[in-house]
Amino acid sequence: MSKRKKKRRIRPLALCVFRRGDKIFVSQGYDSHKDQTFFRPIGGKIEFGERGADAVVREVREEIGAEVADLAYLGTLENIFTYEDKRRHEIVMIYDGRFLNPGLYLEDIKVQGIDDGDILYEATWKRLDFFLQADAPPLYPTGLLDLLNRVEPA
Repeated sequence: MSKRKKKRRIRPLALCVFRRGDKIFVSQGYDSHKDQTFFRPIGGKIEFGERGADAVVREVREEIGAEVADLAYLGTLENIFTYEDKRRHEIVMIYDGRFLNPGLYLEDIKVQGIDDGDILYEATWKRLDFFLQADAPPLYPTGLLDLLNRVEPA
C-alpha cells in the first residue's frame, strides 16, 4: 500500500508591526539550509473562525505575554518561499499596533517568544533603514518594506 502524500496548504497569518520612531519590533529567525538570518514582525497563525486582529492579540499574548491596542489593518501580502528546504505558502494580514506595556519600547530590550515552553524566537527593535542595506538580512514577508512605505503609522 502506498503512503499518502500530505497535502500542502496555504497558511493564513496575522502579523503586527509595532513602531518606535524609525524602528520596528521584529523577531529574528534562521534558516539552516540557506545559512541565512532573517527578520519578521511578530504574530502568528489565524485559527479557523478567528479574525486577523484577534489572532494578533492572542499570539502576542501567548508568545511574549504582552497586551496590544490600537490595531489597524495595513494590508495583505502573499508570501511563497522555501524555509528549511520545504516550500511554503502564506497569506499574511499585516496590522499596525502598539504595546500597552511601555517597558517594551525600551531601547535595548530583547524579548523571547515562547510557546509550550519552547523558545520560538528573540525579538528586538531594528531600524527600517537597516533592511535597505545591500548585505542586510531579509525582512519577511516579502513586500513588507514597500507596504510600510505606502502607509502612514496609525
